[in-house]
Amino acid sequence: MIAKPSRRDFVLGSCATAAASGCATRASGGGGGRSGASLVVYFGTYTPKDGASRGIYRATLDTASGALSQATLAAETAHPSYLAIAPDGRHLYAVNELVTSQGEPAGAVQAFTIDPGTHDLTPGNQLSTGGGSPCHLTLDRTGKALVVANYLSGSVASFPLRPDGSIGPRASLIQHQGKSAHATRQAGPHAHIAMLDPAGKRVFVCDLGLDRVLAYTVDANGALTGSATPAGTLAPGSGPRHIAFHPSGRFAYVNNELSSTVTAFTHDPDTGALTELHTLSTLPGEHPGNSTAHVLLTPDGRWLYVSNRGHDSLAMYAVDQATGRLTAQGHQPTGGKIPRDFSIDPGGAFLLAAHQKSDNVMVFRIEPSTGRLTPVGAPVTVPSSVCVVFLRAS
Repeated sequence: MIAKPSRRDFVLGSCATAAASGCATRASGGGGGRSGASLVVYFGTYTPKDGASRGIYRATLDTASGALSQATLAAETAHPSYLAIAPDGRHLYAVNELVTSQGEPAGAVQAFTIDPGTHDLTPGNQLSTGGGSPCHLTLDRTGKALVVANYLSGSVASFPLRPDGSIGPRASLIQHQGKSAHATRQAGPHAHIAMLDPAGKRVFVCDLGLDRVLAYTVDANGALTGSATPAGTLAPGSGPRHIAFHPSGRFAYVNNELSSTVTAFTHDPDTGALTELHTLSTLPGEHPGNSTAHVLLTPDGRWLYVSNRGHDSLAMYAVDQATGRLTAQGHQPTGGKIPRDFSIDPGGAFLLAAHQKSDNVMVFRIEPSTGRLTPVGAPVTVPSSVCVVFLRAS
């Protein structure tokens, strides 16, 4: 079924699997003592042979206090590095970030059914993604198709989803071509994210190896169509990794892994074109070996954050709502080593940062008027954690 682990180690473990130190044993306390409604949170992880992670983990977040419960195993699966939840809240999908699976030189994508009572996950079918080391996936707004970015092979795959939540046969596989300035990291294409725009019209794919952002549409059968002309282009050697859209749809932001920068773009919702506004550093000064991992805006679009691996911080920015330009607001230590993905709860009150190397998740309260982050309690153990997704209340 599934074999070798995924992407080889790069500087500071940006693609590495870490040795884990055990399952969660304590909850994040503090936050004012009030108890509110709970949100279910799922964590994607790496599952190295010498580590404690066994798959996808689950916890609950108190939306008043910010207390995060002990994390428990929700489902066993290999290297579920990125997760996505269907719009109906009944199904979860994970990439298995592998080099080989099911006898093919490719990773896999797997479906799970969410138990409405316990929120445990029941494994469904698993299919090859047609490319090595799939590292991200997204669903269209209808929940009828999913798109996967294959990092190692630099390709993008799409699949229709059946009414029962299972994954249909692959509808398309688009292979990127080319290279860019970095001799080793950009010797070929490396698709790193597949992200819907706010209107749900296009899927944008950042290709780290090409210094380009490409855009595709998904048809009724789950197949991708698009142009070889990039929607946006980054400076040579930037290494675009992830993209976040302003809720207005007028602006987009890309964190660049190799250059430790973030680039602001205007976004034309009609054509999908991205036009660069400016590029800022994510670091307060020189920090050799740093790389960025994720970029995200608050739900109101006022504040933007980028995770730094090596500096182990979140770079913070204010967003000009009229122009889309960014103003640096300093840095918040993340409370762990090698922060990867982070997520903001649907209400915009709390940010959860996952740490691959220190095997923990830290909760921060977001100050609405300043965007500043305040740690809530102690970190909660989640082994080799790299992804955070919320199950929205139905």
